[in-house]
Amino acid sequence: MSHHSRGIYLLLLLPPLFWAGNSVLARGIAELIPPIALSFWRWSIALAVLLPFTWRQTRRDWPQIKSGWKSILLLGLLGIAFFNTLLYTAAHSTTALNITLTQSVTPALIVLISFVLFHEKVSRLQLVAVLLCILGAAYIVMRGDWQRLQQLSFVEGDLLMLLAVFFYGLYTVLLRKRPPIHPLSFLTSTFSVGVLALLPLYLWELGQSAPLVLNRPVLLALGYVGLFPSIVAYLCWNRGIEQIGANRAGLFINLIPLFAALMAVIFLGEQFQDYHLVGMLFIFSGLALFNWPARSRPAA
Repeated sequence: MSHHSRGIYLLLLLPPLFWAGNSVLARGIAELIPPIALSFWRWSIALAVLLPFTWRQTRRDWPQIKSGWKSILLLGLLGIAFFNTLLYTAAHSTTALNITLTQSVTPALIVLISFVLFHEKVSRLQLVAVLLCILGAAYIVMRGDWQRLQQLSFVEGDLLMLLAVFFYGLYTVLLRKRPPIHPLSFLTSTFSVGVLALLPLYLWELGQSAPLVLNRPVLLALGYVGLFPSIVAYLCWNRGIEQIGANRAGLFINLIPLFAALMAVIFLGEQFQDYHLVGMLFIFSGLALFNWPARSRPAA
């Protein structure tokens, strides 16, 4: 493996690590910061850090941003405003382990959504793989008890998380519709949509919950989510996809549950259960199966 490709793989380890940290942190500070406040300040901080470096480029791209406003609005709502707010809300009623294990269905959902929206070809084997991933996630959400399906006694947070993952899958598939602008202009414009969309919700939440106390844990948490899972992770992710393609890079999403499980056990004292293991086996088998043809085909 060359130094260059080793560098790209190391680069791609950072986003899942920071995203896992985001989920574990959300659970750890659920009592300190209301969910919409956490989402609003996360993107506001990220935008404030980005703007001094990106506003010139964003101004240059303004004509394309204006003509492609519909897709930027949709992508900003799905990937920035909705996904994270649902994740942070889920953290109030489910565990960090469940949040991140549900996220590992994202690659399977991306395949299904691409098939439905853009009729992308999916082989039978790949469909079986996608089903395995979804079964694995379902097993985790049901905490290993299929009886829950009859009683429909899910934890609200798990259902919110499934909705969040669906929105993120939709965001990823619709990225192909983004206007032809610089990656930094794209981040700046979608982050702006997220902040503006969250502002009225944030003001509503202020009326409902206790005011935010800016103590040390809260400031550190806001600093972390504004910089690492937002700016650093997105830039590393985009660079990695550019270098090795979305399919191979997409597999790195599945390191999120692994990193999160370790962090949740170490920092939050959560217990790793049998159903987590069974669910992960299903999900990882599905992913291995999905990528099997690509590896076994002879190089052209």
